[in-house]
Amino acid sequence: MRVIVIVKASKESEAGEMPSQELLAQMGKYNEELANAGIMVAGEGLHPSSKGKRVRFSGPKPTVIDGPFSETKELVAGYWLWKVKSMDEAVTWLKKAPFQDTEVEIRPLFETDDFGDAMTPELREQEDRIRVKIEGKQ
Repeated sequence: MRVIVIVKASKESEAGEMPSQELLAQMGKYNEELANAGIMVAGEGLHPSSKGKRVRFSGPKPTVIDGPFSETKELVAGYWLWKVKSMDEAVTWLKKAPFQDTEVEIRPLFETDDFGDAMTPELREQEDRIRVKIEGKQ
């Protein structure tokens, strides 16, 4: 199963404070351990919301909203995409992360089979073509 691991923003990350060299080294070691175990598919940290935008879709014309965004607890500071056997395995790996005073969310990604009969053979073929294109560019 694939999961996204969402690292919540903090006042520090939203202020643009960079992690210490020590934390960067710890995260590098942790990411290497995840990669060596075949768990980590992708992962990145995000700039503060002051550098971002939101697009609100309501009615026929989307509205663009410039950051920063006020509710820090609802913002994301970074993410990983992992391939694991179960949610329990994801939790076990996450407990090894070198975090303090933060909250991290793990959520499973939908897989093609999760859509049941709505995912027609034609849509499955399209999904497969898209995945091949994406994987070929990485």
